[in-house]
Amino acid sequence: MRIKRVAAIAAIAALSLGVTACGGGDEGGTGASGIVGKAQKDKKLVIGVKSDQPGLGLQTGSNYEGFDIEIGKIIAKGLGVDPANIEWKTTVSNNREPFIQQGTVDLVIATYTINDDRKKKVNFAGPYYIAGQDLLVKADSTIAGPEGLEGKKVCSVSGSTPAKKMQTDYPKVQLQQFDSYSKCVNALEGGQVDAVTTDDIILAGYAAQSQYAGKFKVVGKPFTSEPYGIGLKKEDKAGCEKVNEILKTAASDGSYKAAWDNTLGKSGTPAPTLDTSKLTNCG
Repeated sequence: MRIKRVAAIAAIAALSLGVTACGGGDEGGTGASGIVGKAQKDKKLVIGVKSDQPGLGLQTGSNYEGFDIEIGKIIAKGLGVDPANIEWKTTVSNNREPFIQQGTVDLVIATYTINDDRKKKVNFAGPYYIAGQDLLVKADSTIAGPEGLEGKKVCSVSGSTPAKKMQTDYPKVQLQQFDSYSKCVNALEGGQVDAVTTDDIILAGYAAQSQYAGKFKVVGKPFTSEPYGIGLKKEDKAGCEKVNEILKTAASDGSYKAAWDNTLGKSGTPAPTLDTSKLTNCG
């Protein structure tokens, strides 16, 4: 009898394990617990974006527009989610990793530079664009590059890669930090700072705004390389790989170029070529 009971218990345990193996794909290689599974199940996504970057991620009323927004729509469509079912959520530089880790957002597409420190906390697909850190100054400024910043007041965003670059490589700069670049641009207009530093394409977007016409100029001497990635949960390798597949398709079917032409391309800057050979290995 005891042998029969043991056999019965073993059979139940085996059945239980079998059910887990077949039905519990949430932790397996299918990505069912990550962005792919969520998109299939819910048919909606929450994407973290910037709300104050003209041409990239700009909120007007309840609408968001810009290149990052269009990239988000491409990714959503590739995951089987109608762009109308995207919830756009404003992020700032300091909360991008926490938003991903805590599940506040499913993805972050917010001029989000891929770097080794961030890769310890989140995973990155992309890059979908390579920017370079530059300076925005008043039109009559004599500042011609970062070498001319000693003793100057320079503004950037707390927690951003450009701010850290200033702190480590240009310690004699008087760094002013806010939580958004729009506040930095306002400070530049008001004379509280001598320059704003972030990625060149972000600065160009601000300089092109009608209210700043003729007031500012981008110095035009990028001094870093900033690969923009799409952030998602650290453990979601399958989701990361899927997003990279979607980017490869976008590069070949014209949708990437269309996203650029309909946003940043309006400034007259031609669409870059998306180099898919540089897409991340999705750690």
